[in-house]
Amino acid sequence: MIPKKLITPFYERLALVLVGIISLSYLVILGREILSPLLFGFLFAVLLLPVSYFFEKKCRFPRSASSFTAILLLVGGVSMVVYLIGAQISRLGKDWPMLKTQIEQSVTDVQMWIQNSFHINADKQMSYVHNTTEKIMESGTTFLGTTFGAVSSLLLFYVFILIFTFFILFYRRLLLRFVIRVFQEDHSTVVIDIVQNAQRILRQYILGLMLEMVVVASLACAGFWFIDIKYAVLLGILVGLFNIIPYIGIFSALLLSTVVTFATGTLQQTVFVAIGVTVIHIVDSNFLLPTIVGSKVRLNALITFIGILIGEMMWGLSGMFLSIPVIAVFKIIFDRIETLKPWGYLLGGDYEYSERAKKRMKTE
Repeated sequence: MIPKKLITPFYERLALVLVGIISLSYLVILGREILSPLLFGFLFAVLLLPVSYFFEKKCRFPRSASSFTAILLLVGGVSMVVYLIGAQISRLGKDWPMLKTQIEQSVTDVQMWIQNSFHINADKQMSYVHNTTEKIMESGTTFLGTTFGAVSSLLLFYVFILIFTFFILFYRRLLLRFVIRVFQEDHSTVVIDIVQNAQRILRQYILGLMLEMVVVASLACAGFWFIDIKYAVLLGILVGLFNIIPYIGIFSALLLSTVVTFATGTLQQTVFVAIGVTVIHIVDSNFLLPTIVGSKVRLNALITFIGILIGEMMWGLSGMFLSIPVIAVFKIIFDRIETLKPWGYLLGGDYEYSERAKKRMKTE
């Protein structure tokens, strides 16, 4: 007599899945200090892998030297961008007296508007401002200490990213063999396919994101220069950099651009800058993002937005950056495992269905 196969009730399976997700999320939050730079190091290693491979095969460098040279090129490129932004910020610092005068005049105008609209005289407003300033100054020492600690932690975070990037590049074959040996030999083909596709898609995603950043920064610089606002290059670069953060970054860029323009220009220029940043965001969301980045990582907008929110809740700003690549890797895995294909379809959704429909129409 053949024994009957026991089928676990749905609520038990659902409870196990939820407990597993909650436990894994808790462990991920606890391991943030290690996992966050490790994942960034993995992304940079995937990006630099062709460069390291070039130096290793074409230039006959040892693997350690090729990995180190690739990282040096990355640091050099980032340093050039930081130097360009720093030069613009130093120019902004030289004009600080003028900015201070403009801000004071703007504050006076706002005070007069409040006085005329809400009948609160300027003396009471200034008294409130002075009291608030004194409280801020009293806590100045604590604020400086916190700021210094945050900067030190940030620098240490970047150092850890470079260290992890080097070791991942150096031990890439060891890590690949480990991943293959973890699973049974029958699944080795699927594992290799997942690894190769994950590398390809992540590399294309990072390069597409960088290209999108350059295009957005160029459009912003050209638009700000046409409006004839001061610090057009600085604000354009900042708009391109903030645009890396999906959905939320563009609002930060809009706020920063309008505040700086309001302090250094006229109200008309401020309105034009706000309109320009909004138009650039519309063009980026509807044309640049789907063409340059969306074709690399096929995720629907709902899953992307939820992933960004969850990433911010778990890891803060770094979680917002890492959410899309992590979800993209999960989608690659789900699409190649039969029982998980519905989840892969959920992450991609109608975008993939429309792409398949287009291909069928072409073949017909």
